[in-house]
Amino acid sequence: MIRAIGIGFAALLVATSCASPAATPSSAPASTPAATTAPAATAAAPYEIHVILPLTGGAAFLGKPEQQALDALQGVVNKGGGISGRPVKFTYYDDASTAATDVQLVNQIIAKNVPVILGPSLVGSCNAAVPVVAKGPVLYCFSPGIHPDKDSYAFTSSVSTVDLNRALFKYFKAKGLTKIATITSTDATGQDADSAIKTGVSEATGVTLVAQEHFNTSDVSVSAQIARIKASGAQALVGWSTGTPIATVLRAAAQAGLDIPIATTDGNMTYAQMEQYAAFLPKELLIPAPEWPAAATLPAGPVKDALKVYGDALAAANVKPDIGTSLAWDPALIVIEMLKKLGPQATATQLRDAINGLKGFSGVNGTYDFTAEPQRGLNSSQALVTHWDATTKAWVPVSAP
Repeated sequence: MIRAIGIGFAALLVATSCASPAATPSSAPASTPAATTAPAATAAAPYEIHVILPLTGGAAFLGKPEQQALDALQGVVNKGGGISGRPVKFTYYDDASTAATDVQLVNQIIAKNVPVILGPSLVGSCNAAVPVVAKGPVLYCFSPGIHPDKDSYAFTSSVSTVDLNRALFKYFKAKGLTKIATITSTDATGQDADSAIKTGVSEATGVTLVAQEHFNTSDVSVSAQIARIKASGAQALVGWSTGTPIATVLRAAAQAGLDIPIATTDGNMTYAQMEQYAAFLPKELLIPAPEWPAAATLPAGPVKDALKVYGDALAAANVKPDIGTSLAWDPALIVIEMLKKLGPQATATQLRDAINGLKGFSGVNGTYDFTAEPQRGLNSSQALVTHWDATTKAWVPVSAP
């Protein structure tokens, strides 16, 4: 029953987006808290969904496209009747890219007795927020780098960092790149990466790590680490951190003349970063990702249909799809679909259980099965590897899911 509802909703969104363009998202900046409200679809009171995003600070490069995606989705959903005739309204809270602020904001929202919170966006932020919702509400984090306990109230977006590294190291092996070096940050993102990389290496028989370096996110240079990597004879490098820290790694590699493929997390798949780092990007920048970058090449089917709705809605808002928009889109869509099924009076427990029972739901990152992959719905079968094409300025898949 749930499977049929999920696929039917994707079809409904396709019909809606074809009938008329998606509503243009508000350009008003969000604060703590601040709301972006699409024009009301009906006279009924809006159904408010609270969202915590890094709209300022070091992770704003993720938070801003996440907000743009939700604004676009809000317009599409409300054109389709909202939730039981009530228009959806996303209310945004800025955590300033700080985990301590996330804890404060989650507690503030819990006091409103709501069934769900969307966000936050970073590994450290989500890890800080998850214990606060041990008894609810549902917290649907936008970071792939957390791994919530089965049947908890925490859910996590996209393909996990473990499965992304499985795909990456399988690609390395297929290309004959068996000597790999790594450099990861010492924060929560890098710690998660070390564990995920270990899994990827263990499953790619014949691939070995010839150098494992670390750095602090506040470091302004990693030239010593890059020198050791260059001396190791590595055939490829995995640099795992997001934002400014990964720029430090890429710049040092370019200055040292390290001319090997460099892979990084899909947390860096933003056009703003690619433009900002253009002068020192490697010749071959590899990024493992879920299915959304393959929109043009996927076969006809529900995922391609979902990607068309997504692409059309963002295009109407003059927004280009990237990791930020994809991380926010599917979680919000899943929550809204379950609330449409349950009704606007649904409790946190009812919503959690409905998501846990969802399978066959096709989003922009692949087809979800929460019965097989609790708290996430996706696995390595939705992971592929992309290459940044500096000429076309696009992420081009170089492997199949």
